[in-house]
Amino acid sequence: MSKDDVIEMEGTVLETLPNTMFRVKLENGHVVTAHISGRMRKNYIRILTGDKVKCEMTPTT
Repeated sequence: MSKDDVIEMEGTVLETLPNTMFRVKLENGHVVTAHISGRMRKNYIRILTGDKVKCEMTPTT
């Protein structure tokens, strides 16, 4: 799967889950479970409830 096959959406963090996972409400109303990218984890970027985030999702066939 190439980098062009991702779907990007913006959303808001609803809650923080264990192991750097988050429940995110997307702009279209769907709620997804997301995790942070490796670069954000490496640089200790903190994400809190209410933060606006950009999510990248891969479509499945």
